[in-house]
Amino acid sequence: CVSCGLRDVMELETLGTPAVLAASSAFRGAADEQSVLLGQPELRRVLVEHPIQDRTDEELNTLARDAVDEILRKLQA
Repeated sequence: CVSCGLRDVMELETLGTPAVLAASSAFRGAADEQSVLLGQPELRRVLVEHPIQDRTDEELNTLARDAVDEILRKLQA
């Protein structure tokens, strides 16, 4: 649930723990809209290419490696 993930990221950030939302690109619009409604339009997020469920293990590993690199960059920003 994107809304739950956004709230989790906001809570962690409030506690002083850097966080990044990771979600499928199919939820880009929902993440953008909900983060604005929650007053956090610049909330850090990493969206991986959709769909996820029909990917091979190799494709999933590639998506995960790319996402981890981007997540780490955003956490350091």
